[in-house]
Amino acid sequence: MTAPATPVSRSDVLPNVDVAPGRAKRRGRTRDRLVEGWLRGHTLLIYLFLYFPIAVVVVFSFNATNRRVTQWEGFSLKWYESVLNDTVIQAALANSFRVAITTAILATLFGTMAALGLQRTPRWFRTIFEALTFVSIIVPEIVIALSTLVFYSTSFDAVHELFGVRWRLGFETIIAAHALFNISLVMLLVRARLSGMDRTHVEASFDLYGTPWRTFWQITFPQLLPAIVAGFLLSFTFSFDDYVITYFVSGAGTTTLPLYVFSTIRKGVTPATNAVAAVMLLITLTVLVVGQFLVWRNARRTGQRGAQASVAGMITEQSG
Repeated sequence: MTAPATPVSRSDVLPNVDVAPGRAKRRGRTRDRLVEGWLRGHTLLIYLFLYFPIAVVVVFSFNATNRRVTQWEGFSLKWYESVLNDTVIQAALANSFRVAITTAILATLFGTMAALGLQRTPRWFRTIFEALTFVSIIVPEIVIALSTLVFYSTSFDAVHELFGVRWRLGFETIIAAHALFNISLVMLLVRARLSGMDRTHVEASFDLYGTPWRTFWQITFPQLLPAIVAGFLLSFTFSFDDYVITYFVSGAGTTTLPLYVFSTIRKGVTPATNAVAAVMLLITLTVLVVGQFLVWRNARRTGQRGAQASVAGMITEQSG
């Protein structure tokens, strides 16, 4: 008689095949959820580390105490009233606005022109110039401040010996030093926008006998505007909040708000100091929000349809 056949299991026939493929998928999903949860928690801790101290400063600027700044004794706006009525703080705030706005305008203008000029230069020259631009950003701010001060002192002595004119440190030296640093930032932003810009509309404009000036204002400039606005906002923010460079190249009567804050905290942090910091934060955030709104509205108004409409308008003008 023939022996009965031994039952063969699936694991004997396919020994390397997982009998439960869904189990591996569940393990993979569990591992992915754990990694995602860890990354979210890590991100949350980073944001707490960055913004929780700022929130503490803003909250305690409303503290009614006259003694310890970290001892909450009730809500009050008296420190903001004191800050806004202080003539010294008003003068420092006006100086900061004067320096920051002028710096932002100069840096945006010259940085944009430099980026447009580099677009048409040979590659070897553009590479060297961009490397120098990156170096100017990487160099520590204290080195820039010290070297700028030495340059001013040497130049002023030379001018005095040659022409008998005595130049002194003041608003002009602060604005020049800030603009020199911020031009590099604006140029890099505009250069990045130029490298990713769609050139087909520009080429179409030239094919339709559009002048370089009209092509720039109707096609190139609307596409560069977000980068230009971003450069202006960064220049304003960096200049408005700068302390190191301003401290080295400032003169008599040119105290800005950061210089005032650093001079007052030598005696200790008070609720008034927190109020000044909160006012600076409010001004910076307001400028950034307004700038972001303008960029968003311009992008919505002059997107690809706007560029195509500009080309179509030029076609109509050329045809007429």
